[in-house]
Amino acid sequence: MGSFRRRNVLFIMADDLRTSLGCYGDSVVKSPNIDQLASKSKVFLNAYAQQAVCAPSRTSMLTSRRPDTTRLYDFKSYWRVHSGNYTTLPQYFKSQGYFTMSVGKVFHPGIASNHTDDYPYSWSIPAYHPASFRYEKEKMCKGEDGKLHANLLCAVNVTQQPGGTLPDMESTDEAVRLLKTRANDDVPFFLAVGFHKPHIPFRIPQEYLGLYPIEQMTLAPDPNVPKLLPPVAYNPWTDVRKRDDVQKLNISFPYGPIPKDFQLRIRQHYYAAVSYMDAQVGRLLRTLDELGLANSTTVVFTSDHGWSLGEHGEWAKYSNFDVTTHVPLIFFVPGVTSCHDQLRESTFPFIDPLTQSKPIFKSKPEHARYQCDLTTISFLLLGLFSCFQKELCTEGNNLAYTFQHQEQGQDEEAISFSQYPRPADTPQVNSDLPDLKDIKIMGYSLRSRDYRYTLWLGFNPKTFKVNVSDVHAGELYMLADDPGQDNNVYSDFEPSVMLTKMASLPHVTLNSFFRNYTQLPLIN
Repeated sequence: MGSFRRRNVLFIMADDLRTSLGCYGDSVVKSPNIDQLASKSKVFLNAYAQQAVCAPSRTSMLTSRRPDTTRLYDFKSYWRVHSGNYTTLPQYFKSQGYFTMSVGKVFHPGIASNHTDDYPYSWSIPAYHPASFRYEKEKMCKGEDGKLHANLLCAVNVTQQPGGTLPDMESTDEAVRLLKTRANDDVPFFLAVGFHKPHIPFRIPQEYLGLYPIEQMTLAPDPNVPKLLPPVAYNPWTDVRKRDDVQKLNISFPYGPIPKDFQLRIRQHYYAAVSYMDAQVGRLLRTLDELGLANSTTVVFTSDHGWSLGEHGEWAKYSNFDVTTHVPLIFFVPGVTSCHDQLRESTFPFIDPLTQSKPIFKSKPEHARYQCDLTTISFLLLGLFSCFQKELCTEGNNLAYTFQHQEQGQDEEAISFSQYPRPADTPQVNSDLPDLKDIKIMGYSLRSRDYRYTLWLGFNPKTFKVNVSDVHAGELYMLADDPGQDNNVYSDFEPSVMLTKMASLPHVTLNSFFRNYTQLPLIN
């Protein structure tokens, strides 16, 4: 493992990206550059976010601590003040002599990262944010009336945008510039690049829509709200409703469905946004090649959480379902996940999604079926660097050994944990993103190979304690027969069945999740 010393790190994070990628089996999406990366990487098929909303997920991922530890469930507190002075992943690399840099959306900006993206703790230089991002929430989308609107669907002519650019294009330009400044430096670097897409609004180059003809788009396979879904579990996608083009549809709150033709257009624009983001990833990886850095740089690609595209009658994130918690997690380690023969050639030639969407790869990705959540990233990454032998204080599981040992099948009892807060038992305007003071219920969710089990429990935002006897609702989906998680069989199981199942789980793992419990919750 000595060869791992002084390796650079390129850490790429997308925003609101579910596992809609070719390397994860999606047959619709055009994601050739990420797929090419995956073909030379270890691809974790079962990685899950801790909370399906930006700030809590990113803080959890980068501190390797769950939301119940960071005490961040909304966007309105800084963990170092509110919870604990926890070391972050880039901060640790910085302490080991790395030059650390942040481009785009890595930490959630604003209060959640002290209005500095956690500089100077995490970064050697101030974080970069693209100037054109200021227009994301302004009226930039030309409507049928010829006027500009703040729309959800916002495919644009880039040359007509301010500065002739878009945020992710700017971020890529800056990341490329930074890579060039570090190419011949003896000091290793940790460069984090956060792309804004496919986060809404879908303000993307209009040409990417052509990859997804509307007549070829389909609705979600389960577009209706499940009959046995507890009201507390439903997210009313308030941020989507606020956009001008969606408001014109006069959709009833909270369950009123979006018209089918508009659903198809949302799905079209989401996929187009993924392809646009993929092109930026391709530009970034091509630069590694051009600068001779591909054989000395570990590349990580992931997302903060997923996004519902009409499944369960829901849109956006804000839930515990797989479509919002399941994320891509890809590790490229030169000389380990890719052989040295490959490194004599161009490792990451750019593939334009607009012209070549199905490249032929010389190797298939190594799929890892290990169950994990994003608190594991620190362990995975630091475990690859033999010079970092310190015992780390984190809440993730160490799966670094998986890079040196062949997988022996999926662990039947491996568990990933997610959670989501609610202000009430029924959907209301702040159900998607309640302020801490308004949280009354916390939905704790366990995802195994066989099931997803969620309990909605009373929560005190002043003490951060869960009332285990205050069970508001439950969900249980048996994945062999119900992979889409549409048939809630919670009421069909006796309490003893799930208690027996829970009792077999590793107690250290359970304790790190149910840290406020004195006992495991019963099913009523």
